[in-house]
Order: sequence, then structure tokens, then C-alpha cells
Amino acid sequence: MAGRAMDRDRAHHELSRRALADAAPRPYWLDDPGRPAALPALVGDETCDLLVVGGGFSGLWTALRAKERDPGRDVVLIEARECGWAASGRNGGFCSASLTHGWANGQARWPREFTTLHEMGLRNLDGIEATLARHGIDCDFERTGEIDIATAPHQVAELRESADELAALGVSGYEFLDQDRLRAEVRSPTFLAGLWDRDGVAMLDPARLAWGLKRACRELGVRVYENTPGTALAEQGAGTAVRTPYGRVFARRTALGTNAFPSLVRRVRPYIAPVYDYALMTEPLSAEQREALGWRRRQGLGDAANHFHYFRITRDHRVLWGGYDIVYHFGGGVRSEYEHHPATYEKLAEHFFRCFPQLEGVRFTHSWGGAIDTCSRFSAFFGTALGGRAAYALGYTGLGVGASRFGADVMLDLLAGAYTERTALEMVRSRPLPFPPEPVRSLGIGITQWSMTRADENGGRRNLWLKAMDKVGMGFDS
Repeated sequence: MAGRAMDRDRAHHELSRRALADAAPRPYWLDDPGRPAALPALVGDETCDLLVVGGGFSGLWTALRAKERDPGRDVVLIEARECGWAASGRNGGFCSASLTHGWANGQARWPREFTTLHEMGLRNLDGIEATLARHGIDCDFERTGEIDIATAPHQVAELRESADELAALGVSGYEFLDQDRLRAEVRSPTFLAGLWDRDGVAMLDPARLAWGLKRACRELGVRVYENTPGTALAEQGAGTAVRTPYGRVFARRTALGTNAFPSLVRRVRPYIAPVYDYALMTEPLSAEQREALGWRRRQGLGDAANHFHYFRITRDHRVLWGGYDIVYHFGGGVRSEYEHHPATYEKLAEHFFRCFPQLEGVRFTHSWGGAIDTCSRFSAFFGTALGGRAAYALGYTGLGVGASRFGADVMLDLLAGAYTERTALEMVRSRPLPFPPEPVRSLGIGITQWSMTRADENGGRRNLWLKAMDKVGMGFDS
């Protein structure tokens, strides 16, 4: 028996390695012949009403929303590389209505305003869909929903309990699927049950979304400078000044959308721990392979483990398969050499073929990684600096594709000094706990990762460490 198991493991390992042999080490979304050319860098000095630092989703939504609110506002956006090149062009393309990194995290942290947050999140997703139509942004937006999948018996009970709790809260749109109904949607021998969020998640091409937002910003008059990192932020009279390699930008107000990268507001840096996530993309599936999968409604999928996978199908019938490993590097650096992790690619490939054995022989064409701006409450936090002249939104922890538009509106409200439905939220007014300094930070993240693995192996039972993290508000449960 042991010998057959070892032979089977060796066969899985060899199958995975062969499937990875030709994978290009670059993000699939950014490997697009339609990618726009880079814009020139800022040279000299600029002045404006609003400066936006960062050309990912956070910054692009802020610039666009600023012009939509006030077309006469003079807006400049600077980006260290090219718009969408970092996390915004490397994620799975799941655009969730959740502002709180899942309903369970939101209900646990802000129970009194959870219903409001849920409704605001759905309105935000509606707003994204309307914006795409208004500005003609083609990014393969499909409001398919997402299914959380049980692959272990204890997860079946957890998903059924979640469905009951959501119904008790009056939250509609969720449906529990038993094994037969789930496998009628997507066929895998590992699937035991599912919880389908029917309307709260859309699939899209994240790079094309970023490029479309960049185009829309420019058409509304935003001046965009690429290859222009902001290197320092300071007060300047009644406004702000941001230094760049070849110039400066003087602005009445500044919005910071730098996410996993070190904030220009230094006191905010301890609140963010950059972690790396990795993904694979298959070659296009044949008609026969698609038939073997089912998956006709093209939902986003994710399993319910602590170390979870997320996966979806693209417009050209490829399967994106990512997640599981989350890699933190001592000191919390964000570096290009961290963007690839061959050991994780092999692990992901093995897991892929265990989930979908009917796809044996499929090859991967792309493998890549990117940094996630994790904070201890796993959903965004907000604040101001320089006497209200600068604002920031950080800590989306992987769910910023949709929530960054909400965060953009929060930053604009804060910069205006306005009391709104958004700024009144406890979620907006509160902050997460900061991460401890090194080496305690690395040690704590390592123990948490080990403990989460043990919980997955032991029927979901959380050990004393995870229970302690839950108690102090640093427990991951979404």
C-alpha cells in the first residue's frame, strides 16, 4: 500500500513538472499585445488641486472619481512604473462586492453595521459595472458570482452554518449547494458542497480594467505620469509637495494609493505586511476538456480551507489557479526577485491535477506572483496626514479589485472634510492593530501559517495560538 502511494505521488509530481515546463514567468494579464505604451515621466514641477500617488486600482479609481465628482478639479496622477503593473495586473480578477474581506470577517468585526456595509458593497459593485458601461471599458466583466467550496467534511458543516447565519441576518443572494448540485455546476472529485454568492462577485480581466481606467482618467483631463515614483511627501504652505526623481508636484491635497509599497506617511508602515501570492494559467481548454469540467456558468471558485485556492475560467477558456501558499519575507520588502517561487508553482500544479484529474495533459503557459498589502484586520483601513491635506487607503489584503473604488470615495470624503455615510462608519474611523517589529513579526507570521496548516489537517480545530489571535483581533476568518 505504501509503495503504491509513493508511486502515485511520484507520478503526480512528474505530471506537474511536465505541465510547467513551458510556463512563461510573467503575469498572463500583462502579457497582452494590446497593452498601452508607457506615458512619459514627470520632468520639472507641476501644480494641481489633487495629486494621486499610485497607478493601481486605488489610485486610478481615486483620480476617476475625483473628476466625476468635480469635472473642474485639476488632477495629476503619478505612478512608479506603469499603471496596473503591480498587484492590479497580477491578481485573479475576482471583483467582490465585499468591503470587509468576506461576510464572516465583517460580521465578526463590525456586527452593528454589517448590514450597511453589505449593502454599500453591493452598491459599489453596481457602480463599477455602471462605470465600465459609461466609459466603454472592455475588461470581460461577468457578474457570475463565486462559490466557496468544501473539500473536507468539516467544511460542509461550516458552509451550511454560514448559509443559515446569512439567512438569519437577512442577507439574500447566497445558496447552499450539496455535493450533487455543486458537481452539476463544476465537476471535481474533491468537491463536497458549496456556498454560492450569486450576485456579489464578478469576474474580469484586471489588467484591461486598469488600462481602461487609465484611459478614462486621461479623457476626463487627468494628467498621468508613469515611471515617476513619489519619493517624499511634505507640507507646502496650505497644501502638499511630493518629490519625484526629476521634479516635484505641488497640490492642495494628496491621495496615497501605494498599498503594499512603503507609504510616504512613515507612521502607517507598521500596519502593512507585504505577502506574496502566486498563480498559474493554463493553455486554452479544448471543447472536450470544457465539457469534462462543466462550469458553464463560469463562476469564480475558491475552497474553504485556511490555505485556500482560488480559480476561475477566462474568456479564452483558460483556467487560472492560484493561492495556497502565502510567502512573507523578513523585513517586509517588496522586490522583483520575490515575484517567482518555483516550489509554490510545483505545489499549485499538483493540487490542480488532484482537483481536476480529467485535465491531465493540460499545460501551463504562465506563472507569476505579486505582493498583497495585508493588514491585521484583513480589510482596508483609512486615515489622513499633514493636517488633513493627505489621505490614504491601505490593507485590502487581496480584495482590492472592487473595494478600492469604495476606498477612493472614502479618501475623497476625508480630504474634503466631509461627514458622509462612508466616513461615519466605524470601519472607516477605526484602525487595525499594527504588526510588531522584526524579528517578532516574522516569527508570529510563521507560527500563524503553521497553525493554519494544522487546523486544515485537524478538522478545522484552531489551536491556542489561533484562538489568541482571534481574541486580540488578528485572527483570519474570511
